[in-house]
Amino acid sequence: MKTKSTAIILCFFGGWLGIHKFYLGQNVAGILYLLFFWTCIPSLIAFVEFFILVLMSDTEFNTKYNQVIASTNGAVSAKDATSALADLKTLFDSGIITAEEYEEKRQNLLKYL
Repeated sequence: MKTKSTAIILCFFGGWLGIHKFYLGQNVAGILYLLFFWTCIPSLIAFVEFFILVLMSDTEFNTKYNQVIASTNGAVSAKDATSALADLKTLFDSGIITAEEYEEKRQNLLKYL
């Protein structure tokens, strides 16, 4: 899982080379930064991106770069929500939960996908 503080540090010190782009999973942008670093344009863009990262909330960062969806109970990744749906269906099929409980929990999980 990517952390906001690491992205900020990489952007500050290696932004002109696009190191933060590789860390954030944006490899094409990272390659473009490497190809054009000699023009100083990536340095200017990284300067702006540094402040964007600093001002970005943790929830927004996780949503954008970690594919995590914020929920009222914490954070739920899309993969975890899909797995929870499968587990919920198994519980319903085996008769452990009622149809009403199944539908309520299913609707809650589907909000985050």
